[in-house]
Amino acid sequence: MTTTDTSARPRRWPHAWQEEVRRLAEERDAVVLAHNYMSPEVQDVAHHVGDSLALSRIAAETDARTIVFCGVWFMAETAKILSPAKTVLAPTREAGCSLADSIDADQVRAWKAEHPDAVVVAYVNTSAAVKAEVDYCCTSSNAVEVVDSIPRDRTVLFLPDQFLGAHVRRETGRENLLVWLGECHVHAGITPADVRRQVAAHPEAELLVHPECGCANSALWLSGAGDLPAGRTQVLSTGGMLEAARTMTAPTSLVATEVGMLHQLRQVNPTTTFLPMNPQASCRFMKMTTPELLLATLRGGGDEVHVDADVARRARRAVERMLAIGRPGGGE
Repeated sequence: MTTTDTSARPRRWPHAWQEEVRRLAEERDAVVLAHNYMSPEVQDVAHHVGDSLALSRIAAETDARTIVFCGVWFMAETAKILSPAKTVLAPTREAGCSLADSIDADQVRAWKAEHPDAVVVAYVNTSAAVKAEVDYCCTSSNAVEVVDSIPRDRTVLFLPDQFLGAHVRRETGRENLLVWLGECHVHAGITPADVRRQVAAHPEAELLVHPECGCANSALWLSGAGDLPAGRTQVLSTGGMLEAARTMTAPTSLVATEVGMLHQLRQVNPTTTFLPMNPQASCRFMKMTTPELLLATLRGGGDEVHVDADVARRARRAVERMLAIGRPGGGE
């Protein structure tokens, strides 16, 4: 499980607000989970840092009665689906997700009606209501494995990310894989032009590219064309990036994902210089969770997450079907 456990760090913190976060968390019997895209300050004070699915699994396994999920809303929903008896708090309901918002349950039902014999696979970056309408969930690292488990004569509806869907179609060679045209606005904004510019400036760098990125195909094309050695270009989930970084020996790595991920990469490998493929690739929704808002949540604020029992049951089935196929992989 690709998470960073910070619970073993010394109890003396450099800032008073960090001391207060840990004191309040202990007082409330709460565990603080922070996504890889959170600000460094929030990552550093959390009990666990990782991708959304790994953190949701921790939420299900922890003895803590309260989960404070520092991420975006669909992530907190997933934690509630997997740990229904616990109180799950999000610092703000306003922390949405452009990718999750690119499809709703009504649209899923309409798409299924157009293809009644198809198998529906949803990226975990979707709302609970959408998960409840699909056959399987997947993550960015196991999407290919999930789709490969489906008989090749069955049409697959893949949602909602068009770039991850294109990656899965390329890897599986399935022509009967139909892809919803959704996108993460941050990842879509990392363009082929960014890749060309950064590779020209850092010709010896290794590339870590998230499959949600609009530049993923371009990076692979550059690799295949010989403009960048194939061995130095990897398309990986955030969890996969973290594992690759642990053993990386290259002096420089270009990273194509949300800039918050750089903090974790630099933590596990201080000898490699990790640079953003696009320095502007920052998610405003992720950055809504500030140190002040985290403190306010632990003091009795935040938004409690509730998921309808029937929706949760059907959504959990899709997640569990994914987990039954093989390793859970990275969440995003």
